[in-house]
Amino acid sequence: MQKVALLGAGGKMGCRITKKLKDNPEYQLSYVEIGDEGKRRLSELGVSVTPQEKALADADIVVLAIPDAVIKKVAAAIIPTLNSGTIVVSLDPAAAYAGILPKRDDITYFVVHPCHPPLFNDEICPEAMVDWFGGTAKQHIVCALFQGPEEHYNVGETLAVKMFGPIIQSHRITVEQMAILEPALVETFTSTLVAAMKEALDETIRMGVPEEAAFNFLMGHLRVQFAVIFGYAGFEFSDGAKLAMQQAGEVIFKPDWKENIMNLASIRNSVDAITKNVAK
Repeated sequence: MQKVALLGAGGKMGCRITKKLKDNPEYQLSYVEIGDEGKRRLSELGVSVTPQEKALADADIVVLAIPDAVIKKVAAAIIPTLNSGTIVVSLDPAAAYAGILPKRDDITYFVVHPCHPPLFNDEICPEAMVDWFGGTAKQHIVCALFQGPEEHYNVGETLAVKMFGPIIQSHRITVEQMAILEPALVETFTSTLVAAMKEALDETIRMGVPEEAAFNFLMGHLRVQFAVIFGYAGFEFSDGAKLAMQQAGEVIFKPDWKENIMNLASIRNSVDAITKNVAK
């Protein structure tokens, strides 16, 4: 049985992990939480809080279920106190990629992030169909061994599968590749596009199209559009649709958008801003 110290156990992500692991016989969990609301949530789950110093004293694995903006401060305080060989699990690549995790060659840094339930899936359970984050619905995860012995990758991945399961597939990538995925791909770029879709819908309604009709029309077409563009549908857009896309692309996108967003320098600036909680 491995001893796991879960920091931020009463937060949103921490509670999800607590629910997954608290009855798992493979792990002995210590729940670290300083917020009153978080403590209340843990109490409702039937677990009690352990003082941080006690939880870390003999932990085999330390899971950082805490916001990116405070990881630097927390890591600086706890990493020097950990036993040699401890595996520190981060749930986001930002801290590792920004270089703010304390240097210590005798511990392991493992990073995992959930992919969330895929847009096209086979879920039929009502609870799984409205599970946006995963845990009830099946999902993929991405994992990276930032530093540490190779055998620790399997230890970290095994825990990650238990934390975020049920899992379709676990993908091994690098921390830099994970940072390209998030924030660059899914936060910086695609979240912005989805927000723009909502703005276009609002403008459509403002122009006089009934709200319900506009919403239903958009939702149905989005499903077809994703299926066509990502190769699920087996057919292409009409020539008219292709022409409309070409003309709109020239208006909506700057010619150098890839160079300004999907490049490592911009990603590093974004990650630096996230970990410091400031805009750049």
